Amino acid sequence: MAEPLLRLQAVSRSFGGLAAVQDVSFDVPPGSLSALIGPNGAGKTTLFALMSGFLRPDRGSVLFAGADITGQPPHLNARRGMARTFQIVQPFAAQTVRENIAVGAHLHCAGRTEALDEAELVAQRVGLAPQLDKPAGDLTVAGRKRLELARALATRPRLLLLDEVLAGLNPQEVGEMVPVVRDIAAGGVTVLMIEHVMQAVMNLASQVWVLAQGQLIASGTPGEVTRDARVIEAYLGHGTAERLGRMAAGAAQ
Repeated sequence: MAEPLLRLQAVSRSFGGLAAVQDVSFDVPPGSLSALIGPNGAGKTTLFALMSGFLRPDRGSVLFAGADITGQPPHLNARRGMARTFQIVQPFAAQTVRENIAVGAHLHCAGRTEALDEAELVAQRVGLAPQLDKPAGDLTVAGRKRLELARALATRPRLLLLDEVLAGLNPQEVGEMVPVVRDIAAGGVTVLMIEHVMQAVMNLASQVWVLAQGQLIASGTPGEVTRDARVIEAYLGHGTAERLGRMAAGAAQ
């Protein structure tokens, strides 16, 4: 069995006595497209920050490609091949789409011309080629989401952490973005995504981990976790799973 590309071992982090992430452990296999889901405030983005080096765990360890990178700064993790996007997209508004993407490309491209050429190739992968010379500030929400994805992709990651890349998109825009993410994974990039759009999770992810109140409460295929009573409780509130179970039992009689 292949060594996991990313391994979390009992990772924990608290803020002022509040446990945001508690003893979370899981492995992300190379070449996989998987998802981390959970209700708002579950600790998902905090966990991404712990993986990528924006935060240091209080306890536990993070291994990437077999190396212990616990607490290692994000720029060093980027050089190893880990990139992430952010929920709040903040492009360099006055610069063009091409120049924004080139910022990520400079991680591997020493010269400006080479970085700009790389940016054009990445833009084609995410559907931004027609807008390369447009100021980033003029992009729609959907365009900015694609730009955020492109900037991360331009760093040539082995592992891409996508933090709600579909948030704020309408159903048509979600439908247009799903094949972009799928193609990135098919191109050899391991993808782990935080996502609330369950239709996209069902269509994309082969493995799902569910976080609630900082703890991992379930894992499995999308179909398995959406049928898990603990997951239903976490999303819909105390007692809901039991009520749904009674309703299903009554309907079956």
